Amino acid sequence: MTARAAVIMAAGHGTRMKSRTPKVLHKVGGRTLLDRIIDTVQAAGCERIHVVVGTIPQVRDLVVKRLGEAAVVVQDPPKGTGHAVLCAEAALADFDGDVLVVNADPPLLQAQDLEPLFTLRQNGASLALLAFEPVDPLLYGRVIRGADGHVMRIVEPSEASDSEKQVRLCNAGMYLAGRDDLFRWLSRLTDDNPKREYFLTGIVAEAVGEERLVRAHTAPETAVMGADTPMQLSQAEAEFQRRRRAHFLAEGVAMTAPETVFFAWDTQVAAGATIEPYVVFAPGVTVETAAVIRAFSHLEGCVVREGALIGPYARLRPGADIGEDAHIGNFVEVKKVTVGKGAKANHLSYLGDGTVGAGANIGAGTIFCNYDGFFKYDTHVGEGAFIGSNSALVAPVRIGAGAYTGSGSVITEDVEPDALAIGRGKQAQKEGWAAKFRKKMAEKKAARK
Repeated sequence: MTARAAVIMAAGHGTRMKSRTPKVLHKVGGRTLLDRIIDTVQAAGCERIHVVVGTIPQVRDLVVKRLGEAAVVVQDPPKGTGHAVLCAEAALADFDGDVLVVNADPPLLQAQDLEPLFTLRQNGASLALLAFEPVDPLLYGRVIRGADGHVMRIVEPSEASDSEKQVRLCNAGMYLAGRDDLFRWLSRLTDDNPKREYFLTGIVAEAVGEERLVRAHTAPETAVMGADTPMQLSQAEAEFQRRRRAHFLAEGVAMTAPETVFFAWDTQVAAGATIEPYVVFAPGVTVETAAVIRAFSHLEGCVVREGALIGPYARLRPGADIGEDAHIGNFVEVKKVTVGKGAKANHLSYLGDGTVGAGANIGAGTIFCNYDGFFKYDTHVGEGAFIGSNSALVAPVRIGAGAYTGSGSVITEDVEPDALAIGRGKQAQKEGWAAKFRKKMAEKKAARK
C-alpha cells in the first residue's frame, strides 16, 4: 500500500469565534477540534502527520504533546492556505507517498469519509478532493466538472458566473495527491489576487494544466462542515450528540429522554445500563451494565460498576470508582475515591481522596476534610463502617471495619475496628431557659414602643 502522510492546517486565529480560545482548541464532545482531526487522520492510516501552526503557543503545545516537536510546521506570517501547506515541504522531504491535506476544524470528519480519496488515487487520479452539496452553497467555491465527471476547476463564489452559481457541488478544502506532484503545484501558485494570498484551490488548475486526472468524492455535509463560529460549533455538537445517542440506544442502553443526555467523545456505557434525563458525561467515563444514572447527574473521569445507583443530582469527579451495587445519592460529590461493593452515601456529602469499604454507610452531611491549603490527604473508611450524619473526617484518618462515628462528630484520629468514636461537645440542658428568654425579649420590645 502506498505510504500515507497528512498535513493539517491549523495556523488560523479563528477570529469569527470571538473567543480568547483559539478556534482549533474549542471542543466538540469534550475533545478539541485539533485532537479530533489528528485522531481522524491517524485512523485513516497516515503514518506521518504534520500540523501547520501560527504564532499561538497553546496550539503548538498541543501538537508537541500529541505528535512530538518534529510534527510542528510554522507558518509566520500567514500567506494563505496554499502557502501553509507549502511550509510542510521540507518536513516531508524524505517522504515518498500520498499526502492528505485537511483543515483542522471539521469536527465530525471520520476516517471512512477520507478513504474514498485514497481509492480515487489508486484508480488513477493524480489529485483527489472532497466535495459536498450544502443546503446553502452561497459562500462556497463551486467544483466545476466536465461531461466525463472529471474536475476541471474550482470557482470562488465571487468569481462564479450565473450558470456556475447554479452548481451545488462545493469544495470542502481537503485534497490528496502524491508528495512530488503536490509540492510542485504549490510552488507554482501566485498571489495575484486582492488578498495577496496563495490559495490552495489553485492546485486544481495546475493539475488540469498538466492534463492530469482530477476527481472529486462527494461527502455528506455533516462530515466536512467546519466550525468557524459559535453557531457552527453548536451545530456540530448537536450532530455529534445525535449520533452518540443513537449509538447507545442501538447498543441497548435505556434512556427515557435521550435528547437531554450529553456524551463525551470517549464515553463508554454498557448494554443494560439506564440513564435518566439531564445527565452530562464529561470525558473519561465508563458505566457498566445494570448501573443506573439518575437525573441531573454530572460524571467525569470515573467508573460506575455493575448495578451501582448514581444520583439524582450527583457529581462524580476524576478518580471516582463506584463499586458494584453501591449508591451515591443526591447532592453527593465523589473525587478520587474508591467506593466498595454495596456501600452507600445517599445524601449531601463530599468524599474526596480515599476509600470507602464494601457495605459501609456514609451518613448525610459527611465531609472528607482532605485539604489543608497545601496538600491533599486520604481518608479510609473500612468495610461495614457506619459514619453518623454530619461527621467531619479530618484526613489523614482511618475508620476501622465495622466502626461507628457519632452524628456531628469531628474525627481527627484513627478509629479502631468495631469501635464507636464520638468527637463533639457534651449537650447541656437549662430548664426553663427558653420561657425566660422570650419574656425578657418581649419586655425589651415593648420598651422601645
